[in-house]
Amino acid sequence: MPPRTKPEQRTARPVTITAVVDPVAGLAAGTLNDSLYLYDTNRTSGSTGFGTLELRTRVRKGDTLLWNALPLECETFVALVGIDIDRRVAEPVRKVYPGTDIVFWTATVKQEPTRPVPYRLSFLLGAVAEPFIADTSQFLVGSAEVKEHK
Repeated sequence: MPPRTKPEQRTARPVTITAVVDPVAGLAAGTLNDSLYLYDTNRTSGSTGFGTLELRTRVRKGDTLLWNALPLECETFVALVGIDIDRRVAEPVRKVYPGTDIVFWTATVKQEPTRPVPYRLSFLLGAVAEPFIADTSQFLVGSAEVKEHK
């Protein structure tokens, strides 16, 4: 009799999504399309699109997401001010690191995506009051999506 395989048991884990923003280039061009580089901490689980606007972050139900922004030019203001995503999948909440004015966003994945779930990040740059939003969506993807693209 062949040995039984144990069902894969995974615990929820944090997945950090970092937006590296070139605020000087974004302000000069009036767009983030060539000034935003996205990364996450989940490459080994199947995330793809690192360093591009088309990051596809592999997630599972129960995962904690943490979004933050880093400016390439430290003397120009950059802030992540919004995340537009299907609230049935995740509800981002704005938070501030204690004792600082550094903003980050968190959410818990409510259900594993059966198809890619698009989301868009909004940023404030410099002294411009109108948020900058990249034209391309980012995605949360589930295991079915990862298997299709291997």
